[in-house]
Amino acid sequence: MPDQSNPRYAVYYTPARDHPLSVAATSWLGRDAFAPDAGRESGPAVLDLTSEPRRYGFHATLKAPFRLREGTSVADLERALGTFAAWRSPCPIGPLKIDLLGGFFALVPASPIAALRGFAAQIVEEFDRFRAPMNTAELQRRLQAPLDEIEIAHLVQWGYPYVLDRFRFHMTLTGRVPEEDRAKTRERLQTVFQPYLSEDYRIDTLSLFVQEHDRGDFTVRSQFALKGEALLKAAI
Repeated sequence: MPDQSNPRYAVYYTPARDHPLSVAATSWLGRDAFAPDAGRESGPAVLDLTSEPRRYGFHATLKAPFRLREGTSVADLERALGTFAAWRSPCPIGPLKIDLLGGFFALVPASPIAALRGFAAQIVEEFDRFRAPMNTAELQRRLQAPLDEIEIAHLVQWGYPYVLDRFRFHMTLTGRVPEEDRAKTRERLQTVFQPYLSEDYRIDTLSLFVQEHDRGDFTVRSQFALKGEALLKAAI
């Protein structure tokens, strides 16, 4: 059985709390990951539609949730994130669009951005030294999903199947939506998010999220600005 008292951590991208996209996503999901004690804002129909992504907060996964390896601490992890961010330049995302991925809706780059996959791979590899191996129960739960051989290999090696060549940047907005409801749901999402999709987005911060116990929601613990570009300009 997973240790319900042992926190899980994840390295995510999310815009600043006061960014218009974050504000819209907070209202849509019904929860602000920056303010865990804030009340729900969405109506019952949307809360049902967003019950799964609400637990994780508005984000794009870079390093999927993991428990800390024995001999490491969250302070060690935060120091490493700070060092990593200090020497990395922001990674382009570009404008966004609403897309359907495996039955759920998400925001994805409007055009392919090759740099995203490499950047995410760096995060996965760099911070795997902090990840405790999955126990048998966690591995079996993951294997219930329909995974191919490459995804299973990634799961065993990295603790998550959708990394490296299988990575796809996305910011989840719904759980799985029945086929007959997808057109209506897409229309609702367009109404909420269309005003914010044309911005030239980039990953300019890394956010460390924490889930204090297995039944808890993920919340933002700390953020780290990517400063490599600024350091280079300062040096020049």
